[in-house]
Amino acid sequence: MQKTPAECTTMADVRAEIDRLDRALMVLFAERWGYIVRAAEIKRPLKLKADIPARVSEVKENARRNAVDLGLEPEFYEQLWAQLIEQAIAHEKRLLGEDER
Repeated sequence: MQKTPAECTTMADVRAEIDRLDRALMVLFAERWGYIVRAAEIKRPLKLKADIPARVSEVKENARRNAVDLGLEPEFYEQLWAQLIEQAIAHEKRLLGEDER
């Protein structure tokens, strides 16, 4: 049964909840990755590049703003999202054949 942080009374409780959340985050990352693949499929016939700097900036700013809104450290989450974006662009480039040019 899921517990809130306040309901956790042992380290085992805390660890179980962290493990549960880590799995849930991975499920969300997998879902996000599906959209990255779909973006490449949509970009191909439109002859769009994998890297669209305006969108990269927008996603990083969204991460920063969301972190602030949730009381999290914005620089850390912006950097984390920058890594997600970098990986996604590299994957899209492979899918679009941009890494072969």
